[in-house]
Amino acid sequence: MGRTSNADQKLMDATLDLMWEESYGAVTIDDICKRAGVKTGSFYYFYKSKADLAVAALEKLWKEEWKPHLDEAFSSSLDPLSRLTGYLGAFHSLLAEQKQKHGKVLGCPICSVGSEVSTQEVDVSAVVRDILSRKRRYYESTIRDAIAQGVIEPCDPAEGAVALFGLIEGMVSQARIMNDPAVMRKIPEMALSLLRAKSRAASPAAPTPVLA
Repeated sequence: MGRTSNADQKLMDATLDLMWEESYGAVTIDDICKRAGVKTGSFYYFYKSKADLAVAALEKLWKEEWKPHLDEAFSSSLDPLSRLTGYLGAFHSLLAEQKQKHGKVLGCPICSVGSEVSTQEVDVSAVVRDILSRKRRYYESTIRDAIAQGVIEPCDPAEGAVALFGLIEGMVSQARIMNDPAVMRKIPEMALSLLRAKSRAASPAAPTPVLA
């Protein structure tokens, strides 16, 4: 993740890293300030609470990393099946890199935080749900285009996006639980099967999936 010299940016970067590497509940304000190299007084200058900082950090992740990657991976200049297979085809290597760097598969930071705080932190869980909804719309648009081109069986695009999202995030979570990136090797084929694809488009080189 990118780094800047501004205290508030450093705090957001540190929060994203620590929530992902450990957990939202386990991370304290002191932990965040220590990782960021920022004094506690500066924390309270910018943020009222850990939850307030987490919301800002998650929105930063979306704006600076997730959205640009998704815009590129799901560009309308690519045919629909190539968008999916190209994007999903990089998951295995991404998780393998996570394990090599951190000693464990970290999975998806947004889903990890969301599953942890869904009944605890109202503001944090709300932004998690909103970000995941934004991401699902990329899947929905791609499914709609695939139906229009006749390369998958007709379905409700919104329902198909929910099913596809469930498959992807479920498999990422399984890889994290099993601490095994190999779980993701067949995810492109699984996605095409779920959507009842009529053909198997060759996958171009694709941007890395947004898990970090």
